Amino acid sequence: MTGKPSFWLVKSEPDAFSWDQQVANGVEPWTGVRNHMAKANLMAMKKGDRAFFYHSNIGKEVVGVVEVAREAYPDPSAEPGTPWVCVDMKAVGPMPKPVTLAAIKAEPALAEIALVRMSRLSVMPVSAEHWRLIAKMGGWKGK
Repeated sequence: MTGKPSFWLVKSEPDAFSWDQQVANGVEPWTGVRNHMAKANLMAMKKGDRAFFYHSNIGKEVVGVVEVAREAYPDPSAEPGTPWVCVDMKAVGPMPKPVTLAAIKAEPALAEIALVRMSRLSVMPVSAEHWRLIAKMGGWKGK
């Protein structure tokens, strides 16, 4: 055990890349991350890690679960020679009941989650405890 989180939350604006597109594409590179903290989180992801798929800006809710299918590699959407990376994500399943940002903020046990504390970060770790709570809120039965 490395001590690194095995659960994450990744954000996408649904008008740029939606959950429905993720499902239709099956496995998709998670490209376009241009923040060093988010990049470090992508680089820490391991194959098989799970992530909540969160619609940002429009909807502001966890709508599904994805799994890391390929670990970090150079982002093909970045300028050559830049340090940006991506991972491949595979759709696992939709959240039975989307979990809104408002519901997350209203839950005292989630006060320290990065989604609340660092709202602009697009790729963030989620503790196992927070994962279980959000999964329960959304009716997710998988791991």
